[in-house]
Amino acid sequence: MRTKEKGFTIIELLIAVLLAAIVTSAAMALYITQHKQLVVQDEVADMQSSVRASIAEVSTKVRMAGYKVPDAVSPIMAYDTNPDTIVISYDCGYGDDIQIEHTMPQPSAELRCDGHDLSAFQDNDLLYIYDPNTKTGEFFKATNIQYSSGHIQHNLGPLSKAYPQGSKILKINRFKYYIDNSDVSHPKLMVQLGANTPQVFADNITNLNIRYLLSSDQVVDVPSVVDMVREVIIRVDARTDKADDEFQTQYRTRSLATRAKVRNLGVN
Repeated sequence: MRTKEKGFTIIELLIAVLLAAIVTSAAMALYITQHKQLVVQDEVADMQSSVRASIAEVSTKVRMAGYKVPDAVSPIMAYDTNPDTIVISYDCGYGDDIQIEHTMPQPSAELRCDGHDLSAFQDNDLLYIYDPNTKTGEFFKATNIQYSSGHIQHNLGPLSKAYPQGSKILKINRFKYYIDNSDVSHPKLMVQLGANTPQVFADNITNLNIRYLLSSDQVVDVPSVVDMVREVIIRVDARTDKADDEFQTQYRTRSLATRAKVRNLGVN
């Protein structure tokens, strides 16, 4: 007597394959969605980190603007360039007593700071020479520091005049912040220290907006008298690195604003 064989029919197999395909498709769709969400979350986190770091950097430097700089140096240079540009200057805080001990015979002559410790300076530093008698001065690049003799050379060119004995030599920090939009797909916040090559501070920063609160309570884009500035109002805009086709404005964006008091302007 033959035993009746049991198994799956073609229809049952097709139904099983279809159900497996549905489950697999659902699992893959869930994985893709979760993976995309993780990528977006990482991009949003990077964007938020960039915008916070950018506004902290600019506001910190603004608070130092004008610290121990001579009258001839503008502590803040404002440019309403949309995105805006700002140049901030303040003294490094060392080398205050360094001066030239011999009047320069000609504008191209080396600066003789005999007996002074020049260890705070380095070759290629951007330095500032200041004549306290006329309250004038200028930036120059120190091409060679002779520490043993106390001499400073500036071989890239002569100064505008021969400075007298007693003229001060200062090392002034000069920071320039601006937006580089040369690559529209990757805008960047740039920072330039002195005469050095500009460096990228933060990626995907689309806008730097700066306004100035004056002692008259007026808010302006560019102050006519820098010493009247009491606060600097800073806003930084950022976006994600990659476009998101499912997002309403293509890129996800963040903005952050703050107000930084300038402690060293208008104090006299």
